[in-house]
Amino acid sequence: MNDKLDSLSDWLIYLEQLHPKTIEMGLERIEYVRADMKLSPDFPVIAVGGTNGKGSVCVMLESILIAAGYHVGCYTSPHLVNYNERIRINGRAIDNQSITEAFDRIDKSRNRCGISLTYFEFGTLAAMHLFALRQVDVAILEVGLGGRLDAVNVFEPDCAVLTNVALDHMDYLGDSREAIGYEKAGIFRTDKPAICSDANTPITVLQYAQTIGAQLIQLNQDFGFNADVDHWDFWSRKGKRSALPLPALRGANQLINASACLAALDALSDHLPVSMQSIRQGLINVTLRGRFQVWSTQPMVILDVAHNPAAAAVFAANLKLAKRGNTDGKTFAVFAMLHDKDISSVIKALKDDIDIWLIAPIQLPRGASVHELLLNLYKLGITRENHPIHEFDNAETAYIYACKQAAKNDRICVVGSFHTVGAVLQYLERKSCQ
Repeated sequence: MNDKLDSLSDWLIYLEQLHPKTIEMGLERIEYVRADMKLSPDFPVIAVGGTNGKGSVCVMLESILIAAGYHVGCYTSPHLVNYNERIRINGRAIDNQSITEAFDRIDKSRNRCGISLTYFEFGTLAAMHLFALRQVDVAILEVGLGGRLDAVNVFEPDCAVLTNVALDHMDYLGDSREAIGYEKAGIFRTDKPAICSDANTPITVLQYAQTIGAQLIQLNQDFGFNADVDHWDFWSRKGKRSALPLPALRGANQLINASACLAALDALSDHLPVSMQSIRQGLINVTLRGRFQVWSTQPMVILDVAHNPAAAAVFAANLKLAKRGNTDGKTFAVFAMLHDKDISSVIKALKDDIDIWLIAPIQLPRGASVHELLLNLYKLGITRENHPIHEFDNAETAYIYACKQAAKNDRICVVGSFHTVGAVLQYLERKSCQ
C-alpha cells in the first residue's frame, strides 16, 4: 500500500487533489485502468440512472434481493456522513481497510497506465473490485452523472433502470430534457432490458433504445401499479402481484420507484428469481436516509436531499401531505445549496410551504454563499419584510437555532443538498450517542 497514505481520510484527500477536474466526463481513462485490473464481473449488474429516485430504486432492489438470500453488492453516491456508505455488501458498509487496499491497487494500476482518475472513478472501480473479491451474486450500481459518459457505464449492465429525466447538471448534460435524456439513455444495451419509469419519456430516450435494439420496458405501457390506502398492486406483462405492503420509504413517488424495481426484477427473473415473500419483506425493511426522512415528530423534523427543481417539487408535495391535520404549526427551512444548482427554481418550488428561512453556506468551492441564497430569495419576493430570514455560519447551527425556536406543532425541514442533510445528520447522530 502507498506508505504515505495510512488512513481512508488521507486517501480521500489525495483523490480529491489527484485529478485536475472534479468532474470529467468520458470512459477512455477509466476503461484503460479497468482493463489493466482485469476487472470483468461475472455476476449480473443492474445500472440505475435518472435525475431523481435513483437511490430509492437502488435500496429497494438491494433490500429485496437480500431478503431473497442473495449476496448483494450496492454502490451509491454521494454519501451523507461517511464515505463507506457508498459501497455496501448485504446492506453493510465496507470497512476502511478494505477500501484503502482497493484504492492502493487502483492507484498502482493507473500509474502503470500513466492515467489520472477522478474521485468518482476511483470509487466506482473500488466498488466493483470489492464486489468481485467478495464474490457477490449481483451488483447494483447507481449512475453518478448522466449515463453515457459516467464511470459506471464502463461496466456492462444486464439490466438498466432509468427513473426519470429532469433538468439538473445542465452544464454537463444539456439544457433540455431531450438532451439530458439522450445522455441518461446511454446506460441501455442491445438486447438487454431497459426499464423506464418516466411517465413522460423524452423522445430521445425512445429513439436511442430503438436505435441500439434495447428491450424498452415502459411505465404505464409494460408495467404499472394501482395504489390503495394501505397496500398496492403491481402489474406487468408477466402478471400481477397483489396486496403488496407500501414501501417503508416515505413520499408520493415511492410507488413509481418500487414499480421500476419490480419491473427490473421481472426482467431478470431467469437469473435472479425472487419470491413474493422476499418482495414483501424487502419493501417493509428498506431504509434510505435523507429522502423525506422523518427524524422526530414533535416538532416534526424532516431531512431531504432535494437539490433540483423536480425533487423540490416532490418534497413540497410530500410536505403538504405531512401537514394534514396540523395546519397551525410553522415550517422552518434549514437551507443550503451548491451554487451550480438551480437555486431560484428550488426556492420557487418550496416558497409557498416555508414560513421561516434559516440559510447557511456550504463550505466547499461549489457551495453557495449566504449572499447568493439571499439574492435568490429576494428575486422571488421573499424578503425580510414579509418573511423571517436568518443567516448562519453552517447548517448545524441553523438546525440548533430551529430546535430552540420551534414549538411541538411546528416542522423543521433540512433541505437543499446532500451536504446540508449530511451536516445535520452528523450532528443528530453525534448527539444521540452522548
